[in-house]
Amino acid sequence: MSIEVMRGDITTLAVDAIVNAANSAILGGGGVDGAIHRAAGPGLLAECRGLGGCPVGEVRVTRGYDLPSWFVIHAVGPVWYGGGSGEPGLLASCYRNALIAAQMMGLLSIAFPAISTGAFGYPAEDAAAVAVGALINADRHGTGLHRALPERVILVAFDAESEAILRAALDEGCSK
Repeated sequence: MSIEVMRGDITTLAVDAIVNAANSAILGGGGVDGAIHRAAGPGLLAECRGLGGCPVGEVRVTRGYDLPSWFVIHAVGPVWYGGGSGEPGLLASCYRNALIAAQMMGLLSIAFPAISTGAFGYPAEDAAAVAVGALINADRHGTGLHRALPERVILVAFDAESEAILRAALDEGCSK
């Protein structure tokens, strides 16, 4: 599995699946969640309405509709309360569960936004370290499934500062 960082608009990526940094209702919202719902069109909202939401740390999968990606994996990250309420474990679960979903479907490529760093207030540096750690751990130790992990994992930054944070976390994680 290769992990890369890029700056851009996750809604424009032609990958097998993009991950949506969703809230527990998974019915759209602000930030990346709203952008994905707008770009995917009304079919995404209609499908999400039938899912009944999603608990924190878990994922739900829908079709991509008008997106260039085949699927959207909706991951509900934790709200940041200072780090003592299980936030790192819940955030790592988002990345791991999204990878497992992609693995179960036999997907070759997946793109992640920085989950929980927007309205949920998770500090970007801490979130990047958790994300990279979860991805590298899954690559090194597997997920328990006897299927291949996606070949290509992209961490998508929306601006230069976020890109630098993700690159630093990836460099640090790969050096361990």
